[in-house]
Amino acid sequence: MRTKFTTRNTMLSSETSSIEDFCVVGINYKNADTSLRGKYAVQDEQYEAILREATRENIREIFVLSTCNRTEIYGCVSKIEQLEDLICRHTSGTDHYFLEHAYRKSGRQAIAHIFNVAAGLDSQILGDYEIVGQIKRAIAFSEGYGCIGIFTDRLFKNVLQSCRAIRSKTHLSSGTVSVAYAAVLFLQEQMQPANQANILVIGLGKIGRNACKNLLTSFPGCSITLINRTEEKAITLAKELGEKASVKPFDQLKQAVQQSEVIIVATNAAIPVLAEKDIPGKAQKILIDLSVPNNIDPALGLMENITLANVDDLSRINDRTLQLRAAEIPAAKAFITHYIHQFAEWYLMRRNVPVLKAVKEKLSTLNHDLTDAEEADDNELMQKVINDMAAKMRKEGRPSGCYYIEALNGYITEVSEAR
Repeated sequence: MRTKFTTRNTMLSSETSSIEDFCVVGINYKNADTSLRGKYAVQDEQYEAILREATRENIREIFVLSTCNRTEIYGCVSKIEQLEDLICRHTSGTDHYFLEHAYRKSGRQAIAHIFNVAAGLDSQILGDYEIVGQIKRAIAFSEGYGCIGIFTDRLFKNVLQSCRAIRSKTHLSSGTVSVAYAAVLFLQEQMQPANQANILVIGLGKIGRNACKNLLTSFPGCSITLINRTEEKAITLAKELGEKASVKPFDQLKQAVQQSEVIIVATNAAIPVLAEKDIPGKAQKILIDLSVPNNIDPALGLMENITLANVDDLSRINDRTLQLRAAEIPAAKAFITHYIHQFAEWYLMRRNVPVLKAVKEKLSTLNHDLTDAEEADDNELMQKVINDMAAKMRKEGRPSGCYYIEALNGYITEVSEAR
């Protein structure tokens, strides 16, 4: 998802949404294949339309996460159906199929879900750290339209803290495992490292660039042809890759396809960029589709001379790195629990801010009535009582009225002793 928008409004609402109102609705690789996920993929124009409609419906906080593995919409809403309607109205899939395959989570379950997604625990390839950048871009896009409030902003900060801790203190994301790397593992199953194949890479976003770098490391004898709609990007990458890489303009795509034994597509097109008509003849070819929706027509996989793999196929590839990552899951979950508790603590205190302010005002009035003590000392005692009250509310979660009475009694005692 590109982060481009014309409107910028980073002011956060002073109102804090309720945990119970925070919801997520989505589909992912667990319950929908690439073909179905592609129908609900959200591009920038659709994302913008969703945010504008959400604003008209008085949904204060909302963001959409759309990747090759999932499409999810998060928001603070009175009815979770509002989120379902927004996705279904602004994507090409039908309501029926989305509702049949979608998962719905609210409150604490929704909060736990975003922590797990960001950590890579819910990724198609365990520990895939690219999801963090995708969430950042989703949040930034939504923030640009004024759709991120204090609740979501704080939640996201805690999610990032959790991800950093997991990345630095566990091996959940160690080694090189991603969709781009899985493509190389798949090719290693299909041909020898010494193979001098001509490899065509179409689409040079992050996944496409990473695929190129992994290819040159694993197949030093190959040559790579780069094609991208923005040719300057291809030229820049070719210079980085060295003499093994060359560039062709997009209008020579069909010729490049015919000359290549391996074709990797990592574009972001709404329709396939490769169809049956683009690969005439009976030459053996390996096709790898790293896109969602599919940018290689699945019908090509039925041809005898074609070997086709998409992101779902690549996710099934297992290696030693993934086995090591699986052993880190308990440690990662422990960090998630810690940072969820931190967010819950912040939420509890934020919710009780009006109570604390009211108590401080009452104590100020009481202070005025009791007069004789030095004003500076009284203010210091008052703040001490408020801090003690806040600490107890944070630790015990008892009704605020109990602390209000304790605060009044404690303040009277403190003032009396000070005198």
